[in-house]
Amino acid sequence: MALIIPHKFRFLPDSFKNQEFNLLDVGAGSHSATKTQSIFPKCNYYGIDITKEYENDENDFKAMKGFYQMDLTKLQFDEIPDSFFDVIIMSHIIEHLFNGDMVIEGLVKKLKKGGKIYIEYPGEKSTKLPSMKRTLNFYDDPTHVRIYSVPEISKVLENNNFTILKKGTRRYWPYIVLLPITIVTEFIKYKFIPGGVFWDLMGFAEFLYAEKK
Repeated sequence: MALIIPHKFRFLPDSFKNQEFNLLDVGAGSHSATKTQSIFPKCNYYGIDITKEYENDENDFKAMKGFYQMDLTKLQFDEIPDSFFDVIIMSHIIEHLFNGDMVIEGLVKKLKKGGKIYIEYPGEKSTKLPSMKRTLNFYDDPTHVRIYSVPEISKVLENNNFTILKKGTRRYWPYIVLLPITIVTEFIKYKFIPGGVFWDLMGFAEFLYAEKK
C-alpha cells in the first residue's frame, strides 16, 4: 500500500486493508481503476461515468469488474445491483450535478448494510478563494453547477439510515507538509502551478464519510 494514499481512501484501510471488497467509484476517469487497485489489490472495482473516454485506457478497463455508462442526473440506476457494494466513492462529482442530493439517495441503495460512503465536493468557502488555473475558486470550473454543504449532505445521509463517521473541511496534513515539493514538481510537469495543489491549505473541499446502518 502506498505510503500516502489519496484522502478519499484514507479511512478505508481500517475496514478493508487486507480483504476483498466491492467498490463503486462514481466518476471513473483519470485511470482511477488502475490507481485504486494499486492501493487495494483485493478491491473489486466497479465504475460509473457518463463516458468511457475520460483518461482511461485498455489497462484501466481490464482492472474493472464492471463499468456503468450513464448520465447520473437521470436517476436511472436499475442496472446497478442493490445491497451489493461495500464502499461507494463520490469524489468531486455532486458539484457537477444540479440534483446531486437525489443522486446520492439513489446510489446509497446499492450499499450493503455496514457499507461505507465517501463524498467530497468544493465547499461554500471555495467561492471566496482566488482564481487559479486548474481550479482554486468554485467558479474556475464552468461545469460546476451547484454548491453543497456538510449540513445538507449530512441530512440526506441521515434520512437514508446512515451514521456520519467523519465530516468537515478537507485539510489532509500529508498534502500540506509536502506542499513545497508538490509546487516544484507540478511546475516542472505543467509549467504552471495547478490550483488543486492548494486545496488542503486553503480549505477548498468538504467531505463526509458515513456508514449504512
